Amino acid sequence: MSETRGSVFGWGVHVPRWRLDRTTVAAVAGGGGGKGTRAVASFDEDATTMAVAAGRKAMQHAPDESPDTVWLTTVSPPYLDKTNATAVHAALHLGRSVGAYDVVGSMRSWLGALRAGVTGAGTSLVIGSDVRTGKPGSTDETNGGDAAVALLVGESGRDDALADIVGWGTATEEFLDRWRTPGDSASRQWEERFGETRYVPLAKEAYAAALADAGLTNDDVDTLVVVSLHERAAGAAAKALGRSNADLVATLAASLGTTGAAHPALALVAALESAVPGDTIALVVLADGAECVLVRATKGLADRPSPAPVLDQLEGSNLPYGKYLAWRGHLPVEPPRRPEPARPSASASGRSTDWKFGFIGSADAAGEIHLPPSPFDAETKAMAETTGTITTFTVDRLAYSPNPPVLFAVVDFDGGGRLPIELTDVTPDDVAIGDRVEMTFRKLFTADGIHNYFWKARPIRGSGG
Repeated sequence: MSETRGSVFGWGVHVPRWRLDRTTVAAVAGGGGGKGTRAVASFDEDATTMAVAAGRKAMQHAPDESPDTVWLTTVSPPYLDKTNATAVHAALHLGRSVGAYDVVGSMRSWLGALRAGVTGAGTSLVIGSDVRTGKPGSTDETNGGDAAVALLVGESGRDDALADIVGWGTATEEFLDRWRTPGDSASRQWEERFGETRYVPLAKEAYAAALADAGLTNDDVDTLVVVSLHERAAGAAAKALGRSNADLVATLAASLGTTGAAHPALALVAALESAVPGDTIALVVLADGAECVLVRATKGLADRPSPAPVLDQLEGSNLPYGKYLAWRGHLPVEPPRRPEPARPSASASGRSTDWKFGFIGSADAAGEIHLPPSPFDAETKAMAETTGTITTFTVDRLAYSPNPPVLFAVVDFDGGGRLPIELTDVTPDDVAIGDRVEMTFRKLFTADGIHNYFWKARPIRGSGG
């Protein structure tokens, strides 16, 4: 039996609200663009905040699971020389004994995290999260996409699994296809035909190895999904394996783009959400070699549908290209003429970790909820999953913000508790008193290289990201 076999017990997908219409790019950048849209992380989102959103959904999908480890894989880490996964750990309010680790570098990093998750002890939360960018008008800019996907995985043999990993094949080879040196804002790529000639044989080798590991044949595979940042190689590899690349891959690329370290998990989850028990899915990832994972849907899949299916998150709100360029730092704009915020205090943050990252309030003896928590209350109150109602709001055009104006609201939470808090994923014309909101972990600002994370409120819009 293969050592890499394991099971999937739940998942969560976060796709940001915003979409960039690719047809609007060429008029500004002088080239590039194309058809369809790509998902765009908001100005206050990064790989960490999106990982938190996906992790929350995964734990909603599998409420009986308690992760023993957290693995965050990304090619766009907000920090280096500091673990990003610890902020995810804190926002999910996990115990101190739960390990948190970063796995960075390439799309293939997600497969390494998945291996670690299914072969380690207990249950692991494996998250792929990326903000993809590129030079204005470039293929990377328009074909990229931003998203995060979290899988709860562990050892096989349990009745509550939604899918089992039944085979794994690897073909590793060093060659120069895509690269980005530290400090660069955009990746570079060698001539496409070169990568295609290297990836196709590797894909065939990894696919054959996975089938042999599982004791299956090509006829036993119901769905083949080949993903890569090298789209030409992905299509050629699928054809070489005896079938065209799945329509699912084209659907994701047309609406969301290719989401980097999150994309293998995004494609796998989308395939599982369309599968029936007994279906076998082959996920082939081309990145510095090739890797194939064979996953079989179990009977539990029909009993526990996803709370936020991928295909329900394809649509979003239009974002002007100029705003996108400003958010990504390609178009410097003048901020409000107010002093920029001072850097957050490490000691102050350390004294209020539960509140700042976990959004943990308190309740007094009479049951009244206090936000922020009161030092005189004996009971803590987790509020991150609590919804609320806007009782009043203001549009502040003077306060400093990376994306002015600031929308600030007073929110009454269901069951008690009131808090003035910033709104996000909404424009001044879209907000109204009485709107229902939910909490989301975001970035307030960055000062002196320190990201100031906290919670904001956003309108409830169904199952979307």
